[in-house]
Amino acid sequence: MKGKKIITLLLLVVIIACSVFVAVKGVGKDEIGGANNVKLGLDLAGGVSITYTTVKEKPTDKELDDTVFKIRKRIDGMGYTEGQVYREGSDRVNVDIPNATNAEEVLEELGKPGKLEFLDPEGNIVLTGQDVKNATAKMIAGEVDPYIISLELNESGKDKFYEATKKFVGKRIAIAYNGENIMEPIVNEPIKDGNASISNMGSMERAEAMASNIRIGALPLELEELRSNVVGATLGEEAVKTSIKAGIIGLALILLFMIVFYRIPGLAADIALVFYSSLVIIILSVFEITLTLPGIAGIILSIGMAVDANIIIFSRIKEELALEKTLRASLKAGFKKATSAILDGNITTLIASAILYLMGTGPIKGFAQTLAIGIIVSMFTALVITRLILGAFAGLGIKNKKLYGIAQKTRTIKVVAKRKIWFSISIVIIVIGILAMPIYNASKGTPLNYDIEFSGGSTTLVNIGKTMSKAEMDSELTPIVVEATNDKSPQFQAVTDKKQVIIKTNKLDNETRTKLQEKLIEKYGITSEDIESESISPTISNEMRKSAMLSIILAAICMLIYITLRFKDYRFGVSAVVALIHDVLIVLAVYSLFRVPINNSFIAAMLTIVGYSINDTIVLFDRVRENQKYMKRGDFKGVVDTSISQTMSRSINTSLTTFVMVAILYIIGVTSIREFALPLMVGILSGTYSSIFVASPLWYVFKRKEEKKIQKAHQQR
Repeated sequence: MKGKKIITLLLLVVIIACSVFVAVKGVGKDEIGGANNVKLGLDLAGGVSITYTTVKEKPTDKELDDTVFKIRKRIDGMGYTEGQVYREGSDRVNVDIPNATNAEEVLEELGKPGKLEFLDPEGNIVLTGQDVKNATAKMIAGEVDPYIISLELNESGKDKFYEATKKFVGKRIAIAYNGENIMEPIVNEPIKDGNASISNMGSMERAEAMASNIRIGALPLELEELRSNVVGATLGEEAVKTSIKAGIIGLALILLFMIVFYRIPGLAADIALVFYSSLVIIILSVFEITLTLPGIAGIILSIGMAVDANIIIFSRIKEELALEKTLRASLKAGFKKATSAILDGNITTLIASAILYLMGTGPIKGFAQTLAIGIIVSMFTALVITRLILGAFAGLGIKNKKLYGIAQKTRTIKVVAKRKIWFSISIVIIVIGILAMPIYNASKGTPLNYDIEFSGGSTTLVNIGKTMSKAEMDSELTPIVVEATNDKSPQFQAVTDKKQVIIKTNKLDNETRTKLQEKLIEKYGITSEDIESESISPTISNEMRKSAMLSIILAAICMLIYITLRFKDYRFGVSAVVALIHDVLIVLAVYSLFRVPINNSFIAAMLTIVGYSINDTIVLFDRVRENQKYMKRGDFKGVVDTSISQTMSRSINTSLTTFVMVAILYIIGVTSIREFALPLMVGILSGTYSSIFVASPLWYVFKRKEEKKIQKAHQQR
């Protein structure tokens, strides 16, 4: 038996060591699986920026907005979920593609914009690009020439296409792009439903190229490329370095804390966490998932949940050892009793991430991807790897119960009795935050401190005459821009190899724009010809905001349904969702009171808080559900107080480890990272508070009527 345990432990050590090596170095000449091969987004690594101008003079706002929306959908479909599309000036559209270094390759893949027309054999226009909904390249197995283009028309195009195909069966309808026939497919039969396939493409490459031309030609506006540049990161190299440094320090402190507090189980958890971290890096690299600031938020949350899963297990093992069971029996029972809480908490958060991925766009998808990966890997490492390691340690003769910890008798904390105080504290903070919004709106013009991503602004392209690093831009340009525009958080991007810098600020009026130009001319000895300014629309469009809001609402509904079904009591679900809303409002109050910029990190922070809040509450509710079986019938107040007392150390330890990781990010991070970390720290504290002092007492409030009914029936006996 001992020999098997030694072999098991050695195998685990070898597997984990290999995973760490692959995560650090990668495999093969391309370093597949390595940290250096993880794709980074625009905010962390930069990419390609393409500016299009409309052929039509003075296009309407609706035409431009529809064009932006369609391009946004298109680049999402191409896998560039972290890309940005926004209006520039009155007749331009800007497309930023992350992790790209060749503008020509991106342009070829995206498709060169132009005019699309479908022409009958007589040269008459049958359809235009505005009648096309989508075009995709596909492969049909078993065909001699399996490569086709699947064409989908919108409502306006269905009837037109049916009439044309009915009239010209056996003849060709040409597809012309910028006046040149790119295809002349033969009509085999009348097409009524607006779905057609174009066959005989010859290769998948040709099918994809033609489909791309059809898609880009189907935009509401005909576009021409104005310029394309390779640009640097918006956050800069320093932000990446400090984030990595903070992550390493934070993880090291968590590993140390686990050993000091949980001893042998803590050591097992540390080994599993190292494996977890390596596995997440490998998955991000192998599957080419683009990592951005919201993605980092998803990883931070999943690390917190990975630690939490281990803490739940170890707390259970301690409780079993306190009942004077054998070590082997305690380990088995600890994992068994912890499994339901871990599964419920993680599955609930996984449901949220699935909804966010399916419904969301851009940074929301990035967050959902990394969170889902982290959740799945953390469950595996906690329930399988940690269990195998602990079993191996015990099998090797490490059986002193003191090395595994023995739970001390807990004193019951009377939380429910003071519920009015806890509810009042939350209400006061939320009300202060809400009242601050109209006050700021009157004094500063906006209820919240909307950054460029949410409110739009101005972009200034400056030919500086020298190549500048992100650090140089921050140190040299920030004082100039802040003094001229009074914008405290301008964004800078270097245009690679062109000695140009893109400055993004809040909207500038003519006077402020002139002032900024004068200061740049004075500083760098350039002329007004070297400076080009335009207004830009929000990079987070109204559609994206609506999508984010709808996804969060749907996620909350799905979580409510799951919790109700799993716990067989809708009150658990309602209480958990109320606690979730509470945490969102608390963090919103922080954004309001401290004027923290509302930008991409705002979405990341809010989504992280949603995931953290629901997980924390579910773990506590799992104990409430369990204790109902063993405690006096109808004593719901006692059940809640006892459950809170039993899980208090777990709640504190989990929050502490996650808080420390984010706090280090705040302490050593650059300004943009600190703006992201501050709300997260508040959210972590609020999530812990709401689980203990809001959700649980609220469940009791819902159960009071039932409690009185049971007590009355008992008195009548």
